Amino acid sequence: MGIEALTNVTSEYIKAAANAPTKLEQKNEDFGAVFKAAQNMINDANDLETAAKSEEIKFALGYSENTHDLAAAMTKANLALQFTVAVRDKAMDAYKEIMNMQI
Repeated sequence: MGIEALTNVTSEYIKAAANAPTKLEQKNEDFGAVFKAAQNMINDANDLETAAKSEEIKFALGYSENTHDLAAAMTKANLALQFTVAVRDKAMDAYKEIMNMQI
């Protein structure tokens, strides 16, 4: 590939790119926002668990013969639960580490 493909690059474009701010925006999230995200994650995991139970009941009663939907719903619920437990474990580890800090 030759340099001829770069027809839109002019000296003005290079100057604008060089003068563009490179500082990344930092989000100022407080504990409330993090707590709200954790609550949403738990609610989503609960909703997926409910959907899996519903699919299981439909399959058991014979309303559904599609095992793919049942397996997909159960896998989603299982992964959501594993992710929630992993986040909880990391939060507990962080809490324990903070509590062990000497002031």
